[in-house]
Amino acid sequence: MARPDLEVADILRDHGPTWREANRSHVSLEQLKVMSAIERCRTAALGGHVARCENAACGHTDISYNSCGNRHCPKCQGAASRRWLTDREAELLPVPYFHVVYTLPSELRDIAFQNKRVVYNLLMKASAETTLTIAADPKRLGARIGITAVLHTWGSAMTHHPHVHMIVPGGGLSLDNKRWVAARDNFLVHVNVLARLFQGKMLAMLMHAHNAGELKFFNTHAGLADKRTFKRFIAPLRRIDWVVYCKPPFAGPQQVLRYLSRYTHRVAISNRRLVAADDDAIAFRWKDYRVNGPDRWKTMRLQPHEFIRRFLIHVLPKGFHRIRHYGLFASTNRAESIAAARTLLNVAPPAADPQQEPDVTPDTPRVLPWPCPRCGARMIVIETFAPGCKPNWRPTPSRIDTS
Repeated sequence: MARPDLEVADILRDHGPTWREANRSHVSLEQLKVMSAIERCRTAALGGHVARCENAACGHTDISYNSCGNRHCPKCQGAASRRWLTDREAELLPVPYFHVVYTLPSELRDIAFQNKRVVYNLLMKASAETTLTIAADPKRLGARIGITAVLHTWGSAMTHHPHVHMIVPGGGLSLDNKRWVAARDNFLVHVNVLARLFQGKMLAMLMHAHNAGELKFFNTHAGLADKRTFKRFIAPLRRIDWVVYCKPPFAGPQQVLRYLSRYTHRVAISNRRLVAADDDAIAFRWKDYRVNGPDRWKTMRLQPHEFIRRFLIHVLPKGFHRIRHYGLFASTNRAESIAAARTLLNVAPPAADPQQEPDVTPDTPRVLPWPCPRCGARMIVIETFAPGCKPNWRPTPSRIDTS
């Protein structure tokens, strides 16, 4: 049955208990935590608050439940994305930006799944080093550039498809830091050059990790623990074409922000792609990239346990940073590098925000950041309630005129 309000949380609540029982011998603690967080998100289990419109003539009152805040939860990414984008907005430069994508070959995806922390780290490191190295080559761009990189591990059908999205400004600081070196408006560097270096770096890093005993192998891949077997497995990957894609530049900084808002805090599937759910199947929309035009959007139906399995294979290791900054945007020198770039581009720094946070005393009423949906006045929190509890406030029964 189609449900316009269908959520991943509903699917986990309905089918999660039987999935846990069927998979308890090989489900990770992190996956269980993600399931629990999403199932409890914005329910009484996490507590909440009651807010009332300060306009007495309106008096609109809402009960809101707390969010789980888990980074894999489809409902909890909007606020995190907005905060992150606010911080990044002041760092944008008035230059073209390019979108570069590095994809891990399909032959390595099982190894990546069995060694998420190690291989995902190597994937991000190899792609960043490749981009920085080629850009710094005097035969290419000859500049120190900045990179914002985001790891995604899924395809549109939630299959395992690790790849790194990069946003790269079209230019950088000269190697002596004395001038801004601009890339051509419609071209950063040739993707074939990037692909070859990425291939070499990633395979070298994997061999090093294997030699250091950092890779573990299970089931049908257990034999790869042997060094010579692993080398034979790696050898054909030196002869295939690796995929690196560079999209045309964005129209301007604001378009970059809109793009980043879609990518930085995305999860394996959003609630809006869900179509229907019952005991037999979960239906959702997916994009077939082999097809051009509107026909590329199709509907897929998966058995509920397979849907949950696919969703959970994208749970990241605890503490893993999937958004990273490199080069000029690295945290150690970001402010200084951006200031130097603005100076060389003859661009004034962004104006400081004159607003200061007001002093808040313990008895200051808590005001929600959004207005009353009925009259537009402020919404004031009148009650908070703990996890597992119900609010004391109850709606006043409407009087019925019997005259």
